[in-house]
Amino acid sequence: MKKLAIYFLIFLISFAIFSESGLRAAEESPRGIITISGAWALYPMAIRWKEEFCKLYPGIKIDIGAGGAGKGMADCLADIVDIGMVSRKIYPAEAHKGAWWVSVTKDAVLPTTNENNPFLGIIYSRGVNKDILKKIWIAGDIEDWGDILPEAGAHPMNIYTRSDACGAAETWAQYFGKNQEDLLGIGVYGDPGLAEAVKRDKFGIGFNNLNYIYDMNNKKFMKGIVVLPLDLDGNDRLDPDEDFYATRDDITNAISEGRYPSPPARDLFFVCHHKPEKRQVRLFINWVLTDGQLYVKEAGYIGLGEEKLKRELNKLEKDPSGKKLDDICQDIKR
Repeated sequence: MKKLAIYFLIFLISFAIFSESGLRAAEESPRGIITISGAWALYPMAIRWKEEFCKLYPGIKIDIGAGGAGKGMADCLADIVDIGMVSRKIYPAEAHKGAWWVSVTKDAVLPTTNENNPFLGIIYSRGVNKDILKKIWIAGDIEDWGDILPEAGAHPMNIYTRSDACGAAETWAQYFGKNQEDLLGIGVYGDPGLAEAVKRDKFGIGFNNLNYIYDMNNKKFMKGIVVLPLDLDGNDRLDPDEDFYATRDDITNAISEGRYPSPPARDLFFVCHHKPEKRQVRLFINWVLTDGQLYVKEAGYIGLGEEKLKRELNKLEKDPSGKKLDDICQDIKR
């Protein structure tokens, strides 16, 4: 009986020690909620980051909603969310109100048309130059496919744009030296909505962030929509070095190498109202700029490059995870 009592006492002491150790570990493990809203362009990437980050830090919950870059910025500056996703340049007025931002990845806006457009063969042999696109979306001089393709005859061109304040429309307008409010067309809400409008209209023309054009699995065009290729040198034909739209890898390589113009290629940002102080928010942003970069390419986005990542990470001043960026960059290269 004495031995049994001794064993029982040892068990109780061990249980208490391990319980205290477990409670201490639980207390030290980062916990909390991170709220994020904003750009449709960054939404799929943010979801992927959330999935991986929360595996490492199950005590942290991340709530993410889309709604456009304008919503992300407004929510952030009003302290409605911790992080705003913004897919356009940050305006001086926003910086004056306390906007603090880091670039987290890169993508591009691409002009689109319907896969059943009867003039697709001609379009893909010639491409469409910047001047024609400006006449479509800015000047309003072109309203018929016959105006840019004489062989097409009289077929109305149905032009779509975004109805919500968003980075895609702002970036597309910047390609022509204008702002979103200068764009003509039928206003449609959100990236998914605009893509769907073009998919339903064989004479339609629009623009989307690349991850709403290419299928995540096979990396080819989603059913119903294709890119309207750019004739970059204006020679009225799509030369081999301009034809980089067949797969998602082709276009992301072209963006990364600077062969696709910027704008409409652009950085994507996380924006906070002043430099973040919450531990969980700083930890998440730090992770996105280090380990999180390992998921950028597979998600269909473009990495920022080693030097830029260092500059962005330096904005946080201190790396709370102790992760060395040089090690991460080597992982990315491998």
